[in-house]
Formats: sequence, C-alpha cells, structure tokens
Amino acid sequence: MAVDLAADNAGTVPVREGYRFDEAALARWMAEHVEGFAGPLMVEQFKGGQSNPTYRLSTPARNYVLRRKPPGDLLPGAHAVDREARVQMALGTAGFPVARIYGLCTDDVVIGTWFYVMDMVEGRIFWDATFPEVSREQRPAYFDAMNATMAALHAIDPDAVGLSDYGKPGNYFARQIGRWTRQYQADELAGRNADMDALVEALPALIPPGDETSVIHGDCRCDNMIFHPSEPRVLAVLDWELSTLGHPLADFAYHTLMYRMPPEIVPGLAGADLAALNIPTERDYVAAYCARTGREGIANYEFYVAFNLFRLAAIFHGIKGRVLRGNAANAQAASRAESFPTLARMARQSLDAVDRHG
Repeated sequence: MAVDLAADNAGTVPVREGYRFDEAALARWMAEHVEGFAGPLMVEQFKGGQSNPTYRLSTPARNYVLRRKPPGDLLPGAHAVDREARVQMALGTAGFPVARIYGLCTDDVVIGTWFYVMDMVEGRIFWDATFPEVSREQRPAYFDAMNATMAALHAIDPDAVGLSDYGKPGNYFARQIGRWTRQYQADELAGRNADMDALVEALPALIPPGDETSVIHGDCRCDNMIFHPSEPRVLAVLDWELSTLGHPLADFAYHTLMYRMPPEIVPGLAGADLAALNIPTERDYVAAYCARTGREGIANYEFYVAFNLFRLAAIFHGIKGRVLRGNAANAQAASRAESFPTLARMARQSLDAVDRHG
C-alpha cells in the first residue's frame, strides 16, 4: 500500500530537536552576504531532505531556502553542500532551471556546519509520479517537460560553464560501483546484505564498452523538480548533492526508474495503469529522450537500470546507517531505511534482465 509522500515530505515544521542553530547568527551572516536581505527572519524546517537538512527562511520581502550539512559524525565526502551550490551557480549561467544561489558559508562557527542560501522558487512539487493533480489531457506534457529537462542538462558542455573539474571524466561506472561498494562496506553499523554482496561481485564484469561524460544530477525524480504553478514547465531542479561529471545514460536511467519503482519507496509508477492515466510508456519515454539527444536507441539499457538500483540501494543503506547513528535529517528516514532490503533485492533481480537483454 502506497504511503502519502506529500504528507511525509511537503511543507514545513518547527525546526526539529538536534537541527536547531543560532538564528541570530544566521541573520547577521545574511545581512553581510545576501544581497537585499532584511529581517526579521523566521526559520522553519522542511519535512523533506533525506541527507542535508533544509530550511525555509521567511522575511517580509523575500523567502529563501537554506541547505546545510547535518550535525554529527559524517562519512568522508558526503553532504558536500559546497558542490551543490557550485553546480547550481554554474548551470544557471547556461539558462538551466535552478534556484538562484545567494551565498555559501564554509565557516562552521556561524551555525555549526557549512551551508548555502538560495532563492525560494514558488511552484508545484509532485510527490506522486502519476501526477494526480493534473488532468489526464495535460499529463503527457508534464512528462515531456521532465524528459526535455534531462536532455537539456546532458547537452550542457561542462567546460563552457566552468565545471570541467567537477568530477573525473571517463570510467564512470567502474568508479561509481567502487565508490558505492566502499561506502556500503564501510558502514558496519548498517550491516551487510546478501543481495548487495552479490551485486558488488557481479556488476564490475557487466560494464558495457564505450563512455560519455556530461554534467549529471544523480537523483532526478519528479519530486526533485519544481513546476510552474499552472503550466507543464520545470522552474527549478533541486537536490544536487549527488551531481558530478558522469555518464548521461546512467543519469537518465535513474530518472526512468520511476517506471519500475513501487510508490511506497520513492515516487514510482509500478502497478499504475499508464494507458488509463495517459502517461507515456517507458519505451516511448526512452524514445523521446533519444530523439532529443540524437540517439538511435540505448544499447545496454538494462545494465544502466541494474546499476542505478544498486546505487539507490547503497544510498538507502547509508540512510539506515544515519538512522542508527541518530543523525538522519528527515523524519521519514526510518521508513526509507526499512526499504533498503527491498531495493537490494530489486537490484539483484535486475541482473537477470542484464543477462537476458544486455
């Protein structure tokens, strides 16, 4: 049975215990570093934001969003809010839909951890991948807008926007499988899992030949996009924590996991009647992306899907570890942690499709 992701993630709550900070110190910093800032300042915490705590900052003239590293002991390389700020500033120069970044603070003294402040983009976020708030007739346009946004991101030249050093070019899958394997194995508190161990063993030998490099988001789902209040248009793509230079087909296949994901884990379409909803099929959605990016098709598509299920399982394993350590940013993190074995099993089962289809 699907959970209500909107109720779990949409909106704000009073800042939760353990995530409070010196709001007066933040106001002083914003007065010095954020153009046009004027208090008084009111701070609330968004329900969503699995990894980096996210806050709504309200003032009489303008609303802002603050993203910060969580307090407590953190895994090396995780929660890089400086990278989030950098990639959004760079992509904004190319006209890609991102929130305006007002400032980045790398001084732990101000509120206890690094943070950045960006514009509060007003619009709609869809927490259900069936887009129930949209009419049947309009639904294809919303899916086409997501598809076009992915294609536009992958068309941006990293060198042209100053992101040539944002990640290592080449060997993306080998490096990513290695990274998530190490992170999975290093988190002893979260424990080991037989399905994950099998994936760690099998995936490196299945990496297809050939390579491409583009800026990739790493977590592009419908609930990480802000749509125009009344039009099928993406105003901003959010949550860039997993962004890097990487293979665009890995990024796109993660996005298309929505067709296979059960909605109780993340917004997904598994079990939905696509024809009745007037939602394009996975095959048609892939074809639209290929048409936009000049591809004749996606060879080894099932490998890209299997890889992304493994990667998502590793991320949920990390959430499980944060829950056990007591520094999970999201109030719903415990349910995500409970979903880890399901994702690991889905990822292992997807290896069969790789063997069958390549």
